[in-house]
Amino acid sequence: MQKFKDSEVRWGVLGVGNVCEVKSAPAMNRIPHSRLVAVMRRDEAKVKDYAARHGVSKWYTSAEALILDPEVNAIYIATPPNAHLELTRMAAAAGKPVYVEKPMARTYSECLEMIDRCQSAEVPLFVAYYRRALPHFLRIKALLDEGAIGEIRTVHINLKQAVEADLMTKLDDNWRVNPEIAGGGYFFDLASHQLDLLDFFFGKITHAAGFSGNQAKAYAAEDIVTGSFVFENGILGTGNWCFTSSHTARKDEIIIDGSLGQIRFATFGKGEFTVLRDSQEPEHFQLPLPHHIQQPLIHSIVDELLGQGACPSTGITGARANWAMGELVKNRVE
Repeated sequence: MQKFKDSEVRWGVLGVGNVCEVKSAPAMNRIPHSRLVAVMRRDEAKVKDYAARHGVSKWYTSAEALILDPEVNAIYIATPPNAHLELTRMAAAAGKPVYVEKPMARTYSECLEMIDRCQSAEVPLFVAYYRRALPHFLRIKALLDEGAIGEIRTVHINLKQAVEADLMTKLDDNWRVNPEIAGGGYFFDLASHQLDLLDFFFGKITHAAGFSGNQAKAYAAEDIVTGSFVFENGILGTGNWCFTSSHTARKDEIIIDGSLGQIRFATFGKGEFTVLRDSQEPEHFQLPLPHHIQQPLIHSIVDELLGQGACPSTGITGARANWAMGELVKNRVE
């Protein structure tokens, strides 16, 4: 990769929607040697409003115009997945590092092209799998690495959500259940975080197979997925994702079983997890979450660009979640 030549990262954001209100973009001004200098959205009224509320001096309705702004030296793509590939092509062609929202793209093949474009242009590519940098997940990884629950045997993901009562009236506004935009349904939106986090803990998934279906027929995308997977170190995993469950059955839990104990946690929780060891009382941990949830990961990107560290979430790792998801939904049951 070519050396980042500036002493400050000056961000331009493409697609300042909800994720940019608190989770991500505001953090760019809270990190040393990092500034948010320009934002873009096709809706002029909305982008002007965002810029005014967040104190951003430059706004655009054209992605190309923002990317070519000479003051902007790093691009954050915060659009839905269907635009990620094309915008990455444009940013890479302009020689600017890319930080892209998750899932990285709609398909694994789109991810591979994004990686190729950035590698050819010698610019780094990062993906917003920010759980890799959150304190409680770093603590879990440290416990796993030090053998706190012995040798890892199995991993199980259990995610169940109920259908929103007014979903059918909001379908036109809900890109997350439109496969042409998102690549799939809520599975692609949420399971991507889980599979990437397990990749962070245990390495890449080398084998995956599963079944998907559309049971409730509330939208076109899959609403249920079950499957199994194998990590490169031989650990076995299973997953059960249902997005049309009852409210009573709602669940967000990952269980990691080892030869000496177990770790349980929620992927989308409050920074908590529990360690259970043989013949010991359960240990409950809770570490505070940052107000701007992506700030630790964005900080690692700034550090890497300035030659002071490394970001744990790259195009290479991000693409692996897309590959695993594609394998798990491959067998559609009608």
